[in-house]
Amino acid sequence: MITRRAALGLFAATPIAFGISSKVALAKEPEVFQNPTAINGYDPVAYFKESKPVEGSAANLVEWNGANWHFSDARNAAEFLESPESFAPVFGGYCAYAASKGYLAPTVPEAWTIHEGKLYLNYNLHAQSLWREDIPGNIEKGLANWPGILG
Repeated sequence: MITRRAALGLFAATPIAFGISSKVALAKEPEVFQNPTAINGYDPVAYFKESKPVEGSAANLVEWNGANWHFSDARNAAEFLESPESFAPVFGGYCAYAASKGYLAPTVPEAWTIHEGKLYLNYNLHAQSLWREDIPGNIEKGLANWPGILG
């Protein structure tokens, strides 16, 4: 007999729990970004400096690693160019929780975490909550799965 908690745990661990078909979640995608505009046009530096998602502008665009990065101001764009690996999200901007489970999922700007100086994004606030239950363990699992889940 499966308990309600066990059933919910199994459900949460599948791509369907996120409302994504497994075909889409496992499709080969670019190594770093889900689309040509990185992290949905949000400023990655702002997560570190302002502790919140801040929409970037195409007026402050930087091309790096196959994607267009938008920044809220020229200072953030310049800071990013000095050390892009310091600001770019881990797992190519895909959901860190999904990566820990072995598949890809897109992200929303509001579901984010900075852990040990790295930016991690999540599919939604529920995925963020699951991610935060064991950040070090989820990072370890995600890194073991990455980049194999790209195809």
